[in-house]
Formats: sequence, structure tokens, C-alpha cells
Amino acid sequence: MSEKKHIARAAGVLGAATMLSRIMGMVRDMVVSHLFGAGLYTDAFFAAFQIPNMLRRFFAEGALTSAFVPTFSEWYTNKGPDEARDLANVCFTVLTIVMAAITLVGIVFSPQIIAVMFPGFATNPEKVSMTIMMNRLMFPYIFFVSMVALCMGILNTVRHFFTPAVSTVFLNASMIVCALTLHQRFRVPIVALAVGVLVGGVLQLLLQLPVLYRKGFALRPNFDFKHPAVRRIGLLMGPSIFGVGVYYLNITVGSILASLLAQGSVSYLYYAQRLFEFPQGIFTVSVAQAVLPSMSRQAAAGDLEALKESLGYGVRLTLFITVPAMVGLLICATPIFSLLFMGGAFDYAKAANCGVALSYYSLGICFVALVRVLVPAFYALKDTKTPVFCAFIAFLLNFLFSVILMRPLLHGGLAFASSLSAVGNMGLLVYYLRQKIGPFGGRDIVRSASKALAASVPMGAVVYFVLQLADWTRAGEKVIKGGVLGGAIGAGMVLFLICAHVFGSEEARDVLGTLKRKLGRSASGP
Repeated sequence: MSEKKHIARAAGVLGAATMLSRIMGMVRDMVVSHLFGAGLYTDAFFAAFQIPNMLRRFFAEGALTSAFVPTFSEWYTNKGPDEARDLANVCFTVLTIVMAAITLVGIVFSPQIIAVMFPGFATNPEKVSMTIMMNRLMFPYIFFVSMVALCMGILNTVRHFFTPAVSTVFLNASMIVCALTLHQRFRVPIVALAVGVLVGGVLQLLLQLPVLYRKGFALRPNFDFKHPAVRRIGLLMGPSIFGVGVYYLNITVGSILASLLAQGSVSYLYYAQRLFEFPQGIFTVSVAQAVLPSMSRQAAAGDLEALKESLGYGVRLTLFITVPAMVGLLICATPIFSLLFMGGAFDYAKAANCGVALSYYSLGICFVALVRVLVPAFYALKDTKTPVFCAFIAFLLNFLFSVILMRPLLHGGLAFASSLSAVGNMGLLVYYLRQKIGPFGGRDIVRSASKALAASVPMGAVVYFVLQLADWTRAGEKVIKGGVLGGAIGAGMVLFLICAHVFGSEEARDVLGTLKRKLGRSASGP
């Protein structure tokens, strides 16, 4: 099987698993918004959850994955499974010790962390105390999810993608069950949600271990801390914490500044970010995760042309997905919140405020997606300095734009600043990557993106007119709203694929060809 097909197949598996997880995440957020709304206690929960969640993105899914996968792939390719098994055990031992220490520090120093990260909460002692308590309760989550990230790196290297991707279903299911069954047992009901986070982290890890065992990686302690690959992973992780995690750091800065705005602003940004990450998680992250092991193997083998081909294909596939997603989210932002969240403690004003944030986030979806595909290319080439420099500039841009835009545009300005920062980050990464490896299909990429944009225009018009069939300001009417929104999205997707095919999009032909083959197999089956 060609590397392109491996990437496409892996992206498909990851996308399917992640779609299930994201759907569960939407159900979770619907339950949370209905039970708890958007206010003091939800702000406290989302702020408290953001700290271990930020560390998860920086250390676990960000730095650890980007540093571990290229090194482990090289070890597995060049030295064989036995040496790779030893490396996995040493990394497991080191990670256990380090993350246990970080977890303990986080629990002990929660008051100081909250004071620094959310200064706007200081005027409300109850909000501060609740945030500290829930942060301490959820901080061990970073330990468990870091172990999950290590397992994911091992399994992805041996081309098993489904289990790590689907594991977040258990996190979301745990949060839903705990919220529904335990919220009346606490003085502050939303504490049940924090319990669900901790339980979900344990379940995520337990899901990985049997699969690792079947693949020949039964993790056990190995205290060979002088292993040559451990130092290399450590050197890669340091810079990549910032290089991979700048987007999430920008989101965190947005939440810190949102704590200085009107009550509910932190929650508006959280709900908008969750919906913004729905297409990102299903498609973009899936492409990035699928292409990283391929690029790492190609870099280890010294095959630069194959790496460039994989990278170019990943970029084109990402733009083909995210350009129509951007148009669709801009048009559907408020209707989505009206359908999913309106009711109970969540009224139309809250839906509209969340819709504003989602619209501004959506403007940057293509650029955020490209950063996630481009940064791993640098790490596959063992270059950690360039992404850090680009990320630092992007961080400064985000802070500058946030300060400028938060007053006139409120929480929407913070979301817009994140998008503008992603534009700068992506532009710098493309420039320096071209300097490093030369052109990687720029004309084909521009041509593909132009066709996707052209196909998105009639798609957007159809979606907009179909949405006029429902009254999104009214609570309830879920069946009507769901039918209209689903019909608009379905019609838009079909029209987009047809128009993209007419315009000669290679990616559209691939998608339609895959659908025809699958339908053909289904029709000929028993």
C-alpha cells in the first residue's frame, strides 16, 4: 500500500473514531449547558478544567507526541521491535515519575496557579474557592492522559490508530453519567462534572493497556535512564511544548483576559471553542496524526522527496476539509447553539454570545489546521528551534490583538485575536519550511484551496437560505431545528462535493471514488 493510501486510511480511521468522540462531547456539553448554564459555577469549572486540559495539550498530546513518535519510529524502523520495546518501557518509567511529581505540585499550589491565571476572579471569593477545589480534584487527570499519550505514540507507530482516538469517548461518557447521577449529591452540583473528569482519565488509560499487550508492548518499569533515546526525546520535548502548544496557550490567554470581562465570558469562549474543535478534531487532527508517523519514517530513511509528498498531500487534504468548514461555521454558528444548548439555564442571549465567539474562531480554522500539519514536519526533521520561534511570534501577536480587540469586541475580540495569531504562525512556518526542504507542492496547494473556496460559495448560499426556515430565537422545537440544520448541512455537503468535482478537485474525486467503492461493496454484500 502506498504512503498516501496509508495516510488517507489512517486519517479515515482516526476521523471515524474521533467523530464518535466528538458527538459524545457535544452530548456532554448539551447536558452541562442544560444543567448548569453559563455563570459563576460554570466559569469556575471551565477555568479549573482548563489547567490540566492545557497541560494535556502541551505535554501529552503536544510535546510528548511530537518528540516521542519521531524518535520511537526511528528506533522501531532501524533497530527493530525489541529495542523499541525497551525504549517504550524506559519512557513509561520516566513519564510516570515526572507526571506524578507535576500532579503533586499542581494540587499543592492550586491557589497560586488560579491567582495567576484568572486574576479577574479575585473579586469573587466564592468563585476563587470553587475553582481551586475543582482544580485540585481534576489535576490527576494530566497524569492519566499523559500515559494515554505515550500509548498512543506506540500504537500509532505500529499503525494502530482507532483505540487511542476513541478513548475520549470514555471521558465524555464518564462526565455525562456523573453529571446526571451525582449533581444532586454535592452542595455545588457542577462538582459532579469534576469527578467525571477524574474517572474518565482512569478509564482512558485502562482501555489502552490490553491493546498494547496484544501488539507486544506490555509496559513495565525500566530504570535505564541513560538510554540514548531518552535524552533525545527530552531535548525535543522542551521546545516543542511551546511550538505545538502555542494555539492552546493563546486560548488560555483568552480565558485569562475573559475573566476580566462580564460574567459568563469564560463560558462563552469555552462552548465556542468546543464546537470549533469539532471539525478540527474529526478531520484536521486526524490528518496530522496520520501523517506524522509517515513523515517520521521517511525522515529516518533520508527520503526527503517522499516526506515532501506526504506533507503536501496532508496540507491539500486539510484545506479541502477546512475551507468549507469555515464557511459553514460562519453561517451556522448561532443556529448550532440554539439547537444544541438552548433550554434550561441556557437562553438565546447566551446562544448568540457563543455564536459570536464561534464566528470569530471560525475565521482562523484553516490556519490553525495548517499549523497542526506543518509543525510535525519540523519535528520529523529533528528541528525544534524554528517552530518555537514561530510560536513565540504568534503568541506575541495573540496577546497584542487580544488587548486591542477585547474592549470593542468583548469576548469576540479574544476569539478573533486567536485567529489572527494563527495566520501569522502559519505564514512563518511555511516560509521557514520552504527554506529548509524547498517547495512542497505550493502551486498544487493553492490550486486545491481555490477550488475548495469556489465550491464553498454556492454551498454557503444554500445553507443560509435553508436556515431561514426555522426560528432560532425560540427555545425548544428541537425536531424542527434539527431537521432544518441537518438538511442545510447535508445539502451543503452534497453541493460542495458536486461543485468541487465539477471544478476538477482531485480531493473531491478521491472522496467520491471512495464512497462509490464502499456503496458498491455494500450492494454486493450478503
